[in-house]
Amino acid sequence: MSWLWAIIVGFVLGLIARAILPGKQHQPLWLTTVFGILGGVLGNAVAGWIGVAETRGIDWTRHLLQLAGAVAVVGLGDMLYLQLRGKRRTA
Repeated sequence: MSWLWAIIVGFVLGLIARAILPGKQHQPLWLTTVFGILGGVLGNAVAGWIGVAETRGIDWTRHLLQLAGAVAVVGLGDMLYLQLRGKRRTA
């Protein structure tokens, strides 16, 4: 069941990250989901490093770090995807 939640949360994080980033992202939806999962894992790791991974109540700091990680991974992943596909971003 944890894999299902990882996919759902990764999908949501990826979509929110795409909405936050300016311009159009060119990666397919399944890759956005993968980038969202990786961003969530990165945010959880950072939350653990700074000591806010386990708090009482809703972990707003951890969730914001997950979103920040997703924005970073989706942004970098889109650039890498465009380079691998042979298309360069002009704007």
